Amino acid sequence: MSVSREVAAPADRVWAMVSDLSRMGDWSPENDGGRWTGSGPGDGPAVGDVFRGSNHRGRRAWKTNVTVVDADPPNRFAFRLQIGRLGGCDWIYDIEPTDAGCRVTETWVDERTPALKVVGWLFTGVSDRASHNRATMEQTLERLASAAEAA
Repeated sequence: MSVSREVAAPADRVWAMVSDLSRMGDWSPENDGGRWTGSGPGDGPAVGDVFRGSNHRGRRAWKTNVTVVDADPPNRFAFRLQIGRLGGCDWIYDIEPTDAGCRVTETWVDERTPALKVVGWLFTGVSDRASHNRATMEQTLERLASAAEAA
């Protein structure tokens, strides 16, 4: 599933923002940011770097570890949540330059097993993750655009 948004800001600025996972809580309604573990952003995140994210929904809170799987500035940034054989998901940000700035496409690739869907529902309280994520992705891109355009 993907959601796109035009942003009146340069692609490199937007890429720097979405690849700074510690700031993801500034635009995401569910992610609160977190910290790099073991390896860090240094000159920017690289494939294989691991991030420990904090998330919340209402009173529920949980942490996840994600691994950077693509870091191609200023075009693409992607990370994967993998919980052993239970599967997980990929989050991908594609950024295409336009005459007015760029177009950002956020994609969620669901690779959860049925067991992980149940575990996810228990931890997050979200039974329809696809509908929920579409709504939060739209909010994320709206907030990201506002921040990028104001910078």
